[in-house]
Amino acid sequence: MLTRRQEEILKRIVKDYIELAEPISSEFLDKKHKLDISPATIRIEFQKLTKKGYLYQPHTSAGRVPTDKAYRFFVDDLFVEEFKEFDIEGWIGKEIEDSVKFLQSLTKNLAGISDSLVFSYLKDEDIFWKEGWEEVLKEPEFFEKEHILNFVEFLESFEKNIDELKINSNIKVYIGRENPFPKGKDFSTIISTCYLPKGKETILSILGPKRMDYNRNIGLMNSLKNCLENL
Repeated sequence: MLTRRQEEILKRIVKDYIELAEPISSEFLDKKHKLDISPATIRIEFQKLTKKGYLYQPHTSAGRVPTDKAYRFFVDDLFVEEFKEFDIEGWIGKEIEDSVKFLQSLTKNLAGISDSLVFSYLKDEDIFWKEGWEEVLKEPEFFEKEHILNFVEFLESFEKNIDELKINSNIKVYIGRENPFPKGKDFSTIISTCYLPKGKETILSILGPKRMDYNRNIGLMNSLKNCLENL
């Protein structure tokens, strides 16, 4: 169990790491957020959170980086609170009568606003789309060639085995090693079943590094689902 202070510190660390993609030090946290506790107390809490498996230290003198356990805590907390909401009616395609064109437009727009790779699967037509390569590959995690190769292999396995996930209308988030397919330990997946006009069943997913903006991307998925229900 975490204390309320540890929860607050952990949420700030995750948010800052998502934004900066650099290990977060206790000194940085103290200067940025002006917490009502001493720097020494912050360092002690960093050590406790590390021992509990929420943070790890990539180098001896570096700050801390969130673990899968920290991201899971952060995401679960988002589901308790309200997601960020988006007014997305303006960018949902108008080709309602053509499910293929409609989903193609929706996938492209969702990729653009999420800055992630969006993978869509129109089950009735057995058609896949992937949009957002140019955005997701800008993330610093993909500066390493091995990371790109792992992501490609992960996506290939994801596409081949997507039906095994048994996704329903709830929003599901897989973080790091929670991903059921090989090479997924460095990535996160936000996925849900949606229904297009005419009741066409579709699986939509947002994929990217574990350091993705969960508040934005889960909020986008939630807003999109609500919008589709009202078409």
